[in-house]
Amino acid sequence: MNNNEHLPIYGPGPVIGGVMVITTIAACFVRNLPWLKTGRLEGSIGVLFITAGIILIFAGIALWIYAVPVSKIDDGILNNHLVTNGAYAIVRNPIYSAIMIACTGVLLIARNLWFLIIPLLFWVFMTVMLKNTEEKWLKDLYGNEYTDYCKRVNRCWPWISKRREIEGNASQE
Repeated sequence: MNNNEHLPIYGPGPVIGGVMVITTIAACFVRNLPWLKTGRLEGSIGVLFITAGIILIFAGIALWIYAVPVSKIDDGILNNHLVTNGAYAIVRNPIYSAIMIACTGVLLIARNLWFLIIPLLFWVFMTVMLKNTEEKWLKDLYGNEYTDYCKRVNRCWPWISKRREIEGNASQE
């Protein structure tokens, strides 16, 4: 890859995000169909789902903001630099994860137990798409640097990296 070439700015993002958003919207429209009413949650458990949903929507928005303007991912892509700081230190694909988290929040607000399978389907879809596109591109471009990054940071669900956990444990001893 020469200096003028770089990873695509959008990659599989429009497909991944589009499928998650369209699926979420469709679920909200069909939530009152007779065969889905068995999963409907009412009362205090429904309020709990709504509250959790609102929290997840705001968490997804915050993660997206942390990933795009704060972590400056576009600059990293254009400069062929593997971004591993900021949001990318807690999840390898924070933009897609943010969409998944926010969509999960919307599904919780819909208050239907049947919809709890959808975030799992999002995760499977995202994993398959990323393994067959971006992860191959990044491995080819960055080699061992990317492989090492993958060992310490989760693909889809935000968490504190293993490296930080190891360093934290070592400093406590």
